[in-house]
Amino acid sequence: MLVNTNSTPIVTVFVTSEGVSSERRFDKAITISKLKERLEPITGVPVSTMKVQLYTATDQLVGTLDDDEKMLGYYPVADYMRLEVIDLNQRRRKNEFHDVSQVEKFEISDAEYDKRNDSVRAFLQRNKMGKFAEKTDADRELEVQYKEEADKTKVGDRCEVEAEGDGLVKRGTVRFVGTVQFKPGYWVGVQYDEPLGKHDGTVQGVSYFTCPPKYGAFVRPNKVKVGDYPEDDLMDELDEM
Repeated sequence: MLVNTNSTPIVTVFVTSEGVSSERRFDKAITISKLKERLEPITGVPVSTMKVQLYTATDQLVGTLDDDEKMLGYYPVADYMRLEVIDLNQRRRKNEFHDVSQVEKFEISDAEYDKRNDSVRAFLQRNKMGKFAEKTDADRELEVQYKEEADKTKVGDRCEVEAEGDGLVKRGTVRFVGTVQFKPGYWVGVQYDEPLGKHDGTVQGVSYFTCPPKYGAFVRPNKVKVGDYPEDDLMDELDEM
């Protein structure tokens, strides 16, 4: 059972949904049903088909806020956690145009945001987390690791990727080469020919390249073999079976 032990009455959280990210403050005494009503104009997701999940600041799933009569404070919510709002209406998620012009927005310059001491950025700086974490010698070594292999790879190259574990070789196109924010060292962003990836080129809110969902992946340069690898023709494979 999820139980909150934090007594602070107001909590600052991120609200995220498809195409929406917003920093908000809520009273822990608000019921989940009322919270969903507040989330509807922010995300565009109707209360009737809304599912709300709670994630930690490090993006670990805590659980689903599934009891509409409970208060938000009943759950172990804390500052800088994230509320992911999901639309259970699959048809709308696939076909409906999301008019973000109707979503309430709050905009602030980077300079003004840096002055705030109650932001996620300030929280990460104070606690030396994420990109503000102190670098070790191992981290510094990883920052330059694989650079030689990365320098041999260019955006637009066709490639094969050695998959770990199952021995499957995946073909695709190089869409990104360089360093990233989510891990140290050099990485290659690949758009696979088939939906064998993990994302659409965006990781932890940062867009490195663009591809269809589940076609994108980041791999170490030493796992990427560049060459003349034409896209597999599924019909030809079926003819050979």
